[in-house]
Amino acid sequence: MEVYLVLKMISSMVLVGLLGFLLYIYNSVWLKSERVRKKLRVQGIRGPPPSFLYGNLPEMQRIQLQAMKAPTHHTDNEFVAHDYTSTLFPYFEQWRKEYGLIYTYSTGMRQHMYINQPELVKELNQCITLDLGKPSYVTKRLAPMLGNGILRSNGHLWAQQRKIVAPEFFMDKVKGMVGIMVQSAQPLLRKWEECIESQSQRGMAAEIKVDEDLRGVSADVKCLVCFGSSYSKGKQIFSKLRCLQHTISQHGFLFGVSNFGSFPMRRKQNEINSLEREIESLIWEAVKERREQEISDTSSSSSSGKDLLQLILEGAINDHTLGEHSSKQFIVDNCKNIYFAGYESTAIAISWCLMLLALHPEWQARIRSEFSQICPDGVPDANSLPQLKAVTMVVQEVLRLYPPAAFVSREAFEDTQIGNVVVPKGVCVWTLIPTLHRDPDIWGPDANEFKPERFAEGVSKACKSPQGYIPFGLGARLCLGKNLAMVELKVVVSMIVSRFAFSLSPKYRHCPAYRMIVEPGRGVHILIQRANAKEDQSN
Repeated sequence: MEVYLVLKMISSMVLVGLLGFLLYIYNSVWLKSERVRKKLRVQGIRGPPPSFLYGNLPEMQRIQLQAMKAPTHHTDNEFVAHDYTSTLFPYFEQWRKEYGLIYTYSTGMRQHMYINQPELVKELNQCITLDLGKPSYVTKRLAPMLGNGILRSNGHLWAQQRKIVAPEFFMDKVKGMVGIMVQSAQPLLRKWEECIESQSQRGMAAEIKVDEDLRGVSADVKCLVCFGSSYSKGKQIFSKLRCLQHTISQHGFLFGVSNFGSFPMRRKQNEINSLEREIESLIWEAVKERREQEISDTSSSSSSGKDLLQLILEGAINDHTLGEHSSKQFIVDNCKNIYFAGYESTAIAISWCLMLLALHPEWQARIRSEFSQICPDGVPDANSLPQLKAVTMVVQEVLRLYPPAAFVSREAFEDTQIGNVVVPKGVCVWTLIPTLHRDPDIWGPDANEFKPERFAEGVSKACKSPQGYIPFGLGARLCLGKNLAMVELKVVVSMIVSRFAFSLSPKYRHCPAYRMIVEPGRGVHILIQRANAKEDQSN
């Protein structure tokens, strides 16, 4: 009898505790989210109704599974017109069609607002308040990759880091890097020429998968430009960052819920932790090598010879608010940011350039003809680059159709006014860049076509709303590496096209994938031959 009473008492306590927990969740989480949704609804912002605890995640999973089952085979002419957002983010597309250019949705108990109205996008990007920043839950997931560096930080820490790093990427500095870019591209050109020699017969095309070779060029540029003699360490860091990027991407970092609700496997988390430690160790070794070099080389005190690693070191040393541990972390985190942001996105943008140029030999011919006139020795320099109009138009159009960054995202840390909308505290605001870049209301009826000539008179004349073109963002959070990326893209693409003619290989499969940035899911395979061999065949 006593045992029965004890068990009954325990079960009653468990039941009361469970009910209390559910009541707490309902009052402190669900009702809080509902109050935020009400603030948005009174402003006319609607969205799909959320479920308790999971929000719209079950619906997102269902829509994603339906999109994955849909056929994805496309002819060459359909590659560009294929709106890959309907495959990668089909729920956003479905809700945009149902609720318009502004709507709200939730993941778990977290509320989001989607904005693709050009004027509001402009207001969002040009807002200078520190009450808007990178979404905290996303940055938490990206901490192993980016630490608390400039890409992930918010508020005064972000402003401090930008002040140190930004001057290194001003155009006057970038112009001095053109020679390094040319130098870094030469091994790739020689390698592809050797592939043609070994694979081809009588001028026939050789087959090449370009992606890793382009990553090599981008890695060389960033190592030499930003980290000087710490070149060999940089190669190892790039390789491990790539592994870390793929591992994190598999964890559904975008919505803060792994694979729409399942917990990450412990083995994967251990892999992330291990890679993070290895990367930080390699970066710190490079930093110590640089410090030793500075001690032994008195000429390094000259400001004209300082590279980015030296500037980061000085910024950390001169900031008296940082302790020894914080100073070390400041250096490591910002090195991680520059390695990842500058290396991966530029290489992927060049891959997309070659994919689209492979479909449009007429634009290869235009770039090649203009390059031969302006750079008769085959080597571009800082003075000749502004005259290369054809390659500039191609690069701008590629960044419109296939921007490596898929989103602009912000979280309101306090109630924040954006245009005529008040964003409640805690709401994450998202802009889907590819959708904005292909909007017929902004770009006209040919928005899904590859037409570099639309940029003949610059971005302002290419579309109805210049704020509808944001491959590098806008305003205070404008990508620091914009100038470096644009110059590197023009140098590498023009040098490749001046030497080679190419088309897509039958092995190419068009399947854009989102792995923190949008990249060719299975790489870019091309059939390549010397440009003069192609001309000889056509004569």
